[in-house]
Amino acid sequence: MTAAGQRRIAAVRRFNRFYTRQIGVLRKTYLGSSYSLAEMRVLYEIAQADKLGERLTASDIGRALDLDAGYLSRVLRNFEKLGLIARKTSLKDARQSYLALTARGAKTFAPFERRSQQQAAAMLGKLKPAQQARLVAAMDTIETLLDGGAVKPAEKSNTILRAPRHGDFGWIVTRHAQLYAQEYGWTDPFEGLCAQIVADFVNKYDPKRERCWIAEMNGENVGTVMLVKDADDVARIRLLLVDPKGRGLGLGARLVDECIAFAREAGYTKITLWTHGVLTAARHIYENAGFKLTSSEKRRSWSQDVVAEFWDLEL
Repeated sequence: MTAAGQRRIAAVRRFNRFYTRQIGVLRKTYLGSSYSLAEMRVLYEIAQADKLGERLTASDIGRALDLDAGYLSRVLRNFEKLGLIARKTSLKDARQSYLALTARGAKTFAPFERRSQQQAAAMLGKLKPAQQARLVAAMDTIETLLDGGAVKPAEKSNTILRAPRHGDFGWIVTRHAQLYAQEYGWTDPFEGLCAQIVADFVNKYDPKRERCWIAEMNGENVGTVMLVKDADDVARIRLLLVDPKGRGLGLGARLVDECIAFAREAGYTKITLWTHGVLTAARHIYENAGFKLTSSEKRRSWSQDVVAEFWDLEL
């Protein structure tokens, strides 16, 4: 193994030691309860399923938490004896039963859920807002990389689309420049183009016929799009972007859907856009939304050979 590889392993182990101590999982019981971390996590999974109206089996919990089947079975039997959970046999398959908290179980779990929220709030409270955003972004990155980009239902519910606030227009330019340089090698003139598009939008903004949306997840910007007036009856989509932290959640499609809905309300009869062949994810979104490729041409732009494409949607 290389020296760099050994340093990375040491860094991961150091972080694991730090964070397990930080959140108190090394203690005999968790959150001052009489239960271990694993037991409280099982209760949490059942409580979340109840909250979302989902049906959860023991096998579901075992897969989600990667718990030994024998250990999990003992935990569930103990919870049943204590009256914390109940099993309901499936009407479709008598061999399968679903787990749910009893009233006693919900009452028992509630104060520890509040305590966990307070613990996380106290940890964040030591940091300034900008530092909190950095911490959450770093956690999102770790989770996404180690979990293979799997999307959690909670992530979908924590995403909102909103109007831009102070500082958002600068973020749009910066994030476009950073991501397109990293992912496609597009150079500085591209950042200038983005800055000009944003400046034109801000300086010539027509609130009746134009809009900009920011996609936000857990308080952090993860996407954006603009719809601008191109002609009296034609709107143009500009600067669609979804940050890697927000990908896989359907945000790109949601942003385009917002553009289409607003364009219809504003009285446009067509939406047009300009994109590039290499932007496969964006092209897929446009195609699914009903846009048609009308023309394309090869160009040399931003130090790269590109294929510029023009797409239209009749409303």
